[in-house]
Amino acid sequence: MPDYYIAQIRPGDIRGSQALDLLLQAEGIRRDANLDYTCGMFDREGSLIATGSCFGNTLRCLAVSSSHQGEGLMNQIVTHLMEVQVGRCNTHLFLYTKCGSAKFFEDLGFYEIARVENQVVFMENRRNGFTDYLGRLKAETAQAAQDGPSGESLPQIGSTGELLPQIGLTGELLPRLGPPGSLCPRIGPTGEPLPQIGSTGEPFAQRGAAAIVMNANPFTLGHQYLVEQAAACNELVHLFIVSEDASLVPFSVRERLVKEGTAHIRNVCCHSSGPYIISSATFPSYFQKDEEAVIESHARLDLAVFRRIAEALGITRRYVGEEPTSQVTGIYNQIMEEQLPNAGIECIIVPRKTACGKAISASAVRKAVKEKDTELLAGLVPESTLRYFLSSEAEDVVGRIQAAENVIHY
Repeated sequence: MPDYYIAQIRPGDIRGSQALDLLLQAEGIRRDANLDYTCGMFDREGSLIATGSCFGNTLRCLAVSSSHQGEGLMNQIVTHLMEVQVGRCNTHLFLYTKCGSAKFFEDLGFYEIARVENQVVFMENRRNGFTDYLGRLKAETAQAAQDGPSGESLPQIGSTGELLPQIGLTGELLPRLGPPGSLCPRIGPTGEPLPQIGSTGEPFAQRGAAAIVMNANPFTLGHQYLVEQAAACNELVHLFIVSEDASLVPFSVRERLVKEGTAHIRNVCCHSSGPYIISSATFPSYFQKDEEAVIESHARLDLAVFRRIAEALGITRRYVGEEPTSQVTGIYNQIMEEQLPNAGIECIIVPRKTACGKAISASAVRKAVKEKDTELLAGLVPESTLRYFLSSEAEDVVGRIQAAENVIHY
């Protein structure tokens, strides 16, 4: 092999960064906004001929100069990055690649999780990683059915995901929420009854299991209202909390506040999302042409993963809050409305709960925290969330929010 060597390209290396951008552009990709380690392979003249990067437990921005392809350089780059990850104690690794490159990474020990045709493939380095994840979700669901709050039994789940008859503590048959063939009452943000409308415009009967995915940064009365609406009309609600720590409020706090804020809802089963459902803040953008393409690609890939989760858990509908202000969530919701029915999953967009004539949002809550407006905060969050932000435990989180330049997400 020629005298090539691999070295780190540090953020302050202006010459190296310029060469990196030129190589990535030549290979039709751009530098991702989220990178925490970048390496380059250089020839004997010091020219950059291959590169790769990491962010958390993902590999990103992998490229080899067209004049050096076929020399096995990508193998060397990936091996180096995996060694870096092992040094960080990251052994479960993920990558996103173009569809045409998936076979190459399969040969390096990566396995496909999901793909969006002609756009992106999501892969991991564990053969049974996603299968084990689905097994964990099933086990959590079964455990929740055994350990319902206040000693009550949650909907019972059969071995193939079907809902079993509910039996009370004294052996009596319990009524189900939203029996098959019936319409459940759905209440609007100001208390008015709303019709249950499917994605094709027709009223639909409620039954089975539903899902909600939320970041809850932090958990608001709007989040609580969405869960209550789903729980009132379904026998079981799977509530997925994005566990990636890319938010001002850390996951451990977000998870706790979600559980405290939904403790009164009998038929909710909370799950941490794990590494398979990620936030739009860290979805890789390096092989997309613009921000809207990134949002669309993330939404379609996320839904491809979600369809596999829904199939495993018997989920037949997904609830989301309408999004009047966020471009990211608005595009995401639109794609969900289009795509989920193709997989037999109803997409229910619920009108947002309001306070003082405005939709309640996590952005509004963070803004109230940043501006130290306790009176406004109290009208936007459940008592458990308010109690947390007024406690000494929240000092570091409050400090991060108040120091942040922008707490509104569009």
